[in-house]
Amino acid sequence: MELTPRLRLMSWLVNQGLTGLPENDLLRGFCERCRAGGLDVSRGLVFIDTLHPIFEGRGFRWNDAETNESDSFEYGSTAEGDAAQTWRRSTFYHMLEHGHDELRIDLADCAKLDFSMIDELAAKGHKHFVAFVHRFGETGTLGQMDCVYSYWVTRRDDGFGEQALAALRDLVPVLGLAIKSAAQVDIARTLGRVYLGRDASEQVLRGRISRGVTERINAVLWFSDLRGSTAISESIGPDEIIPFLNDYAQAAIDAIHDAGGDVLKLIGDGVLAMFTHQDMTAARRAALRAEHRFRRNMTVLNARRSDEGRPVTTAYVGLHVGEVFYGNIGSEDRLDFTAVGPAVNEVSRIASMCRSVDRELLVSSDFRAGLDAAGRHYLVSTGRFALRGIGRAQDLFTLDPDIASDEAVTGRYQRYLAS
Repeated sequence: MELTPRLRLMSWLVNQGLTGLPENDLLRGFCERCRAGGLDVSRGLVFIDTLHPIFEGRGFRWNDAETNESDSFEYGSTAEGDAAQTWRRSTFYHMLEHGHDELRIDLADCAKLDFSMIDELAAKGHKHFVAFVHRFGETGTLGQMDCVYSYWVTRRDDGFGEQALAALRDLVPVLGLAIKSAAQVDIARTLGRVYLGRDASEQVLRGRISRGVTERINAVLWFSDLRGSTAISESIGPDEIIPFLNDYAQAAIDAIHDAGGDVLKLIGDGVLAMFTHQDMTAARRAALRAEHRFRRNMTVLNARRSDEGRPVTTAYVGLHVGEVFYGNIGSEDRLDFTAVGPAVNEVSRIASMCRSVDRELLVSSDFRAGLDAAGRHYLVSTGRFALRGIGRAQDLFTLDPDIASDEAVTGRYQRYLAS
């Protein structure tokens, strides 16, 4: 590749990196422009580690011919199992172990090499292979994301010549920088969703990070906590406590998200969430739908944990509706994007009353009053109560017991939730 098309491609990478072009589009555009400029790349693969609660990293592929491979993929831990074996047989592991930044292989003479994927590339007609590891400096490292890995192959019988290799040495670092930039945006969004919640994350990433900037919103509030979790935690080994909490938190969070709610905070074994909608009746029904899914999730979870010989439990849920302040609250250097206000305190008190009245769900009179007639029909009073720290007594309601005992009523309730 001559100097002029090489410079044009560098400029394209910089511009697209600044505009935020996705990684797979960056790779495809890079390879197509390489070929148009005389650099006969037949396949390219780039991958980079990330910060994610499940995946270790993400990779991206491009081929000069149609394949059944996806153009992007995510990979889990390479520390154990088959993934560890594959990783240790890779060219990149070899390069890291021996301190190499570049590795070239003639694919016509690779039978004696015990690298994964090399034989497959040769069988598909590729002739020459070159791999790069571009390391980050200490301040450029984020978690395990400390370098960009890539390999490139060609079908040319004479392989990559010196001019082509020189072009790749110039161009691939610029591509790596653009991909690193895109990966860091992905990481920011992932960490925001995981630690702040979906809506709060979007608010923060749109720039709402000033201390004290909040908005008053009407929301349906959810507070749940586990029955007997303290006693269970004291009866099991320390290494079982976190898996126990994680299992039940997953059951609650999945149900809330599936019903369109946002999880605001995890407080020990408690979950604070909210449901918002222009139609608050729809938000109330979404909260009931989440509670119903939560029970189904726990039924499946408890069956699995029982089979494994692990302790099981159920949960209390309180639902309320009211005005909250939603936004940034805290000090100058430590903020929490959350909801506060009397309604938040009230919903936690309602949930705590579940123990006293032996009900798994309690909703406030304000919650019930805002439902349509069909919804109100499924909620029955448990009595009038004075809640600790709340100035007024109120009626609390729970689901009609017929929902659990009468199949016809169960069906009608499920159809109501689905409507």
